[in-house]
Amino acid sequence: MKKILPFLLLLLVTLTTSELQAKNLWAFLTWSTFNSPEGPYIETYLSVAGNSVAYIKKDNGKFQATVNILMTFKQDKEIRAFKKYELYSSEVDDTINNNLYFVDQQRIAIPNGTYDFEIQLSDKNKTAPAVPHSQALAIDFPKDKPSVSGIELVKSYTKAPVTSELTKSGYDLVPYTYTFFPEIESKMTFYAELYNMDKAGADDKFLLSYYIESFESNMKLGQYTRVKKEVAKSVNVLLAEFSIENLASGNYNLVIEARDQKNEIVASKKIFFQRMNPKAKVTMEDVKTTEIGNTFAEQITNRDTLKEYISCTYPVATGIEKAFMRESLKKADVKTMQQFFYSYWYQRDPKNPEKAWLFYKQQVHKVQVNFGTPVKKGYQTDRGRVYLEYGPPNTRSTHYSEPSNYPYEIWQYYTMNNNQRNRKFIFFSPDMVTSDFFLLHSDATGEINNPRWKVDLRNRIYSTSNLQDTQVIESWGNMQQDYWDLPN
Repeated sequence: MKKILPFLLLLLVTLTTSELQAKNLWAFLTWSTFNSPEGPYIETYLSVAGNSVAYIKKDNGKFQATVNILMTFKQDKEIRAFKKYELYSSEVDDTINNNLYFVDQQRIAIPNGTYDFEIQLSDKNKTAPAVPHSQALAIDFPKDKPSVSGIELVKSYTKAPVTSELTKSGYDLVPYTYTFFPEIESKMTFYAELYNMDKAGADDKFLLSYYIESFESNMKLGQYTRVKKEVAKSVNVLLAEFSIENLASGNYNLVIEARDQKNEIVASKKIFFQRMNPKAKVTMEDVKTTEIGNTFAEQITNRDTLKEYISCTYPVATGIEKAFMRESLKKADVKTMQQFFYSYWYQRDPKNPEKAWLFYKQQVHKVQVNFGTPVKKGYQTDRGRVYLEYGPPNTRSTHYSEPSNYPYEIWQYYTMNNNQRNRKFIFFSPDMVTSDFFLLHSDATGEINNPRWKVDLRNRIYSTSNLQDTQVIESWGNMQQDYWDLPN
């Protein structure tokens, strides 16, 4: 399951009604892929903000909105599958304070392969043109090898009295159409199917595990880990949930793994999600039981040094670790800080935690030299954070003197964690005084995705309050799109 529309959910939540009703049609799309006896299919889950569309009065006196939707799946620019339809909102008595979302689910049969998946949305009752959004999509369900479907996030489920478009494995599943879980969400429910587990080997049993891991470090969170033994079938079903009431704010992966009797992974799947939970409680019981005798952490006895060493790990820390740094670091005693620091690096390299720390310390020094400013340490800057989290970029393109743009840099990574490929980051310096560059836009998972990045970059001489403006008039000497397409 992935999102393809570059609309930030946090922005959706905070914008006022009048802003939403301006020109933009606000929507969020996720999807999952499944297999069946008839062949693979993709299932799409779309939610549209009710106060971002125009309502027309019907003959019965009620109001209704209509969204035109076109989905296409292309290979080498040739359309292999498509679906075109109209999505209707519920009928409402009036359009004042209509803050509800209306949700749509579709199933589209499509063979194994790699596709360019494009969706176009337009409000039937407005004159604004449809804007396409696209992303690569791979479907791969081998006939004779184990595999895992996409992971569908579920808002609610009930036993299915009759089969409908929501039905899977005897349950009606109402999709949760976001990959963002705000504080009001106290649980995460999900559904997946495992195929051909009976062809994994001679054994008729396998271990099914599902867990939450930190997105930045891929470190498994023990309290969010479940393992059970399953009988291998042609199709095994997983419908499960986690209580995330105390899951700290941060970026995570939900992971499903199937292991054979040799404890080797034979099939797996993961999806990215974000959690916003400022009220998560930080517990230090596990840290305070950490033995630090004769370790490198015990030798660090200066409180300020410990505080600085811990603080510089913030860019690559898990959500709960970041919560400790924000809430408990100032009042923690030296021993607790030593225990936390040692536990931090032990979890990343149990065999040699000191070596892991010393290597990271070298990277912190590099970002300080290259990105530190008079008011910020290197690891506190956006460029420093990205460098520490993902390593040095494969290409770094610097452009400080274009006539109309703020100074900017484009970083490109050929490969990143979670098998992301060809991801880019654009940083800019709008004040041109402190030499600090802020992250403006990225196409990497979990990073700021700003469709207006060219507009914001040009704000040095060009300004617009229209949220729908994503393009600027090209002018002499400005090459931001060319450098984004082909960094050098």
